[in-house]
Amino acid sequence: MRILRQIVLYTALALGANTATADVAALEALRDGDMKKLTFHSEPQPVSAQPFNTWDGGEGYLADYAGKYVVLNFWATWCPPCLKEMPHLSELQSEMGGASFEVVTIATGRNPPQAMQRFFEDINVDNLPLHTDPRQTIAREMAVLGLPITVILNPEGEEIARMRGDADWSSDSAKAIVAALIAGM
Repeated sequence: MRILRQIVLYTALALGANTATADVAALEALRDGDMKKLTFHSEPQPVSAQPFNTWDGGEGYLADYAGKYVVLNFWATWCPPCLKEMPHLSELQSEMGGASFEVVTIATGRNPPQAMQRFFEDINVDNLPLHTDPRQTIAREMAVLGLPITVILNPEGEEIARMRGDADWSSDSAKAIVAALIAGM
């Protein structure tokens, strides 16, 4: 019921909004609990165009996700808050992932593939990608200082929000924010 109330609030605020600032204010109104740490930018920010490594040995780019909203999580196998947060990201992907939204994970720095796989197996996560940024090229370009860092990308591939630290991404507030973003497409 609470998520429905938050979506109604967002819709009402969005209908009366004429500027990007008002849209940010409407999204900020949906933040509750851990999501209060999520900071929306007044203007979209560029993201790295550098490649990351995919699990199968190929290369991927953030631009590959153009056309959908993305919750992009930078993490590492040695990061206890990442261990706490990852199941919540998995649940968000399970409930809301699809043509308009996706959760993407990138392990940054030294993360042996076997350790990454074991990390996901130990917490029963099987629906998120095991991408890597071993030289921290993307992380450096996107000013990822400390882990975990989670950013939200718009369908144009720009960063629109950022959170430092772990959060419950399966919370009603997180789902309301994602639903509001998707509804605005």
